[in-house]
Amino acid sequence: MSRKTSMPVKKVTFLALFTTLSLAVYAIESAIPPLAPIPGIKPGLANIVTLILLRHFSVKDAIVVLLSRILLSALLFGQALSLLYSLSGGLLSLLVMALVMRLLQKNLVFLTGAMGGLTHNMGQLALAFAVTSTKGVFSYGPFLILSGILTGLFTGFCAGFLGKYLPSQRSA
Repeated sequence: MSRKTSMPVKKVTFLALFTTLSLAVYAIESAIPPLAPIPGIKPGLANIVTLILLRHFSVKDAIVVLLSRILLSALLFGQALSLLYSLSGGLLSLLVMALVMRLLQKNLVFLTGAMGGLTHNMGQLALAFAVTSTKGVFSYGPFLILSGILTGLFTGFCAGFLGKYLPSQRSA
């Protein structure tokens, strides 16, 4: 008789804690007035949590927390279309950041953040084109490229700073 083992309570608690932190940061950021007069440009502060998870824990943990945050934030604050935009940008960004972190030193988290910010915006731009079938959305590209890199550098520096206070590996 085989018995299916479930996720340990410590691991569930760990993931729930990081999901709550990520969701709280997202909610606070949503209440901040826009930084630029261009719609949709936000700092992406919840990405700090994703970067910390990628650097100090595992890709799997980062995926679980990212998907949980996206789904919960869509249920609590968003609409169906915002869910699609968050998924397209968030998942593409996470995959690229995981790859960059694997190829480069984990100490270059600011560069990982910049690549994540850039690809997050490009994923959302691609979805906007798929939804609207309007080539004009690509005129928004230069603004999204610049804002993605700058905000990604910022979140990367924040994650690097906060990461100094975490152990290099954790068995959650």
